[in-house]
Amino acid sequence: MSAEWPEHLLQDLCDFQNGFAFKNSDYVSGSVNTWEVFRMGYISRGGGFKEDSTPVFVPKEYSKKLDRYLLRKGDLTIAMTDMKNSMALLGHTARIPEDERFVLNQRVGLIRVRKTETLAPLYLYYFSNSPDYIASLRSRANSGVQVNLSTSAIKESVLKVPPLSVQKSIGETLGSLDDKIQVNHQINQTLEQMAQAIFKSWFVDFEPVKAKIAVLEAGGSEEDALLAAMQAISGKGEAELTRLRAEQPEQYAELRATAELFPSAMQDSELGEIPEGWGVGALADVANLNQQSWTKRTIPSEIRYVDLANTKNGVIESTTTYHADDAPSRARRILSDGDTIVGTVRPGNRSFAFIKRPPKTLTGSTGFAVLSPKQAELAEFVYITATSDEAINHLAHLADGGAYPAVRPEVVINLPCIVPTERLIACFHKTVRSFFDQAAVNKLESSTLSVLRDILLPKLLSGELSVLATEDQLVEPPNV
Repeated sequence: MSAEWPEHLLQDLCDFQNGFAFKNSDYVSGSVNTWEVFRMGYISRGGGFKEDSTPVFVPKEYSKKLDRYLLRKGDLTIAMTDMKNSMALLGHTARIPEDERFVLNQRVGLIRVRKTETLAPLYLYYFSNSPDYIASLRSRANSGVQVNLSTSAIKESVLKVPPLSVQKSIGETLGSLDDKIQVNHQINQTLEQMAQAIFKSWFVDFEPVKAKIAVLEAGGSEEDALLAAMQAISGKGEAELTRLRAEQPEQYAELRATAELFPSAMQDSELGEIPEGWGVGALADVANLNQQSWTKRTIPSEIRYVDLANTKNGVIESTTTYHADDAPSRARRILSDGDTIVGTVRPGNRSFAFIKRPPKTLTGSTGFAVLSPKQAELAEFVYITATSDEAINHLAHLADGGAYPAVRPEVVINLPCIVPTERLIACFHKTVRSFFDQAAVNKLESSTLSVLRDILLPKLLSGELSVLATEDQLVEPPNV
C-alpha cells in the first residue's frame, strides 16, 4: 500500500528551474541567418506540453544564456499560473521536432529528476498528475484572482516513492494507454490531411480540370481528357488504371463517374479563373450561422462545454461538464453532428474543430461561429473551406479590438468561396466521409482510454490496485 511507501521532498530527488522571462529586446520573430532558432514551450489549459507556433530567433552569442532553460527528454514542465492538470513529460506526450530546440517560457517550471536510481521520470509524471498531488500544490498557492504557484511550494512538495520496479510498472501501465491515445491522434491528423489534400486538388488547384484542358489543347480526344482526369484524381498511371478496370470494374466505374463531373474549361470570376459552370459565393450559401442556442428554459440540467482555449487546429482537447446553473454565461451554442466551429476571438490562434458524433449536450462558447451545413453532404466542404490557412489568415487580418482582437460571426459566414456543382460536392462528401467517420471512432476510443487511465491512476498510486494484477484486470474498459 502507498501508506507504506517512503516519502521524499521533491527537491531531494529533483532539480527545479523557473522559466526564462523573455523580453522583446531579447529576441525577434523572423528568419535571420546569423541567429539561432528556438521554440517556446508552454502548458495548455487542458494539460500537456505544447509548442508555440512562432519560432524564436536569438543571436548566437546571446543564446548561450538559454542553455539552462533548454528542455530535455524526460523533463517535466509545470504551469505555475492557473494550474490545471498542468504536468507534462517531454518525449512521452510531447513530440519535439529533432531539428529545433525548446526553451522554457516564463511562469512554466522545469522539473528534472536528479536521482534516477530512486525516482523514475515517467512515474513522477503520473504521480504529479494525480488529483491528491495537484490538490496539495493548490493548497499552497496564493488565493488571488489568478492562481500562482511559488517555487518553494513545488520544491517542498511531498512525493510517495515506491520501489523503482513498482514505479516503472505503474508508468508502463498508464503510459501504454497514453501511447494509444497519441497514436489515435496521429492517425486522425493523417486522415484529415488526406481529406485536405483531395479538397486542394479538386477545389483549389483544379487538377482534374487542368488535366483535361492540357490533353485537349494538345489535340487529344474527350476520352483521352477523361483518362487524364482519372489519373489526376487517383494518382494512378495509365497501366494501373487498365489493371483497375480489369480487376475492380466497379471501382473503375466510380472513378470514371467522378472524373466526368469535372468540366474541361475555365472561366473568369472575381476570384480569378475557376472551372466552367462553378460559381463564386460565400459560406452563407452552403451553411447557416449559429443556428441553435440554448435558452434559460431549454438548457439541459447538465452540459459538456467546449471553449476556445481547449480547441486547437481541429482538435477539442477537453470539455468541462457543468450543471446548468453553474455553466458560464457564454455556454449557449448547441453543437450538432456536421457543424464547424471557428473561434472569433483571436482567430489566428486557430481555435476550430469539426463536430462529429457529439453527445446530445455538447455546448460551445458564444466565442465560436457555429457553421451548420444546409445539407449533410456539405459538412466536410464547409469545414475545410472555413478552416483553410487562407481563411484563418484572412480572419486574423480582419480582427480588431486591441487586447482581444476579434471578428463578428457574420464575417466568418460571409467568407468568400468557390461553389462547385451540387453533384461534385456530394461526390466529395462520399469520398472523404469515411475519413471523418474513422476519426470520430478513434476519438471515442481515446476518450474511453483517457477515462480508464484516470480511473487507474489513483488506484495504482494508492496501492488499491497492484501493478501485478492480470492484464484483463488492468485494461477492462469502464462504463462511460
